[in-house]
Amino acid sequence: KDRNTIIDGTCVQDDILVHVPQLHSFTFYINTYIEIDGLSHDLSREHIQQTLINIGQQNASCIVNYLSRCSVTCSIFCLPIAFNYLEYLGTVFPNIVFNYVTYLVVDDGDAFRHEIFVRFARSFPILKYLCIYNDEPQGSGDLTLSSGHTQSFSIIEYSHLTLLDVSSSDKDYLEQFLNETKAYVSCLTELEVSHRDLKTVTKNFTREETRRNCAKVKQLNTAQPLDNSQDFYHYFPSL
Repeated sequence: KDRNTIIDGTCVQDDILVHVPQLHSFTFYINTYIEIDGLSHDLSREHIQQTLINIGQQNASCIVNYLSRCSVTCSIFCLPIAFNYLEYLGTVFPNIVFNYVTYLVVDDGDAFRHEIFVRFARSFPILKYLCIYNDEPQGSGDLTLSSGHTQSFSIIEYSHLTLLDVSSSDKDYLEQFLNETKAYVSCLTELEVSHRDLKTVTKNFTREETRRNCAKVKQLNTAQPLDNSQDFYHYFPSL
């Protein structure tokens, strides 16, 4: 953080590789966050990719994610990525399977639709920890059809997900994971969430569609005190 330039292939060469001429291999994942107020040009993924090729990193890749009009993140990494952590992924990323990533932070200025969660599940097959930053609601297109009937979704299965943090996101993303018609999270044991959103999505802990994905939660982290109602404890029998 607190840089005014993105770390690209040129920076890797000038700031790192030039100082270690005997280095035979270099495995890296570097994420840069910058404020772009006053920046006179867009940051191009193609340009950053070319700077990696220019230093002999043909197997490296990059992701550029505009979080807002004022901020952007850029990740550069060698392939296959050997690290278990990836942060600030948005709606645009390459078609890569991240076989070692277990901890993922996603953030974007645009809403995450159901289809992007399908991609997340396919691209991160052993994901265990997911943190979502997004205050944009998914929108009516992801919730209901114009006729008023419930929209049909492909059910996304997260076979290894144990921790979900939606405490800094719109309630639609809690709905996305708790509603069994949209997702199945058989190993979910820890949930970080707004207590108000949890009550809304579960309809005060009475809604059947969200009951199954709450059944194994052993730790519930909220900023507000938890309910002491009978419905609440029936909803979370593992607490």
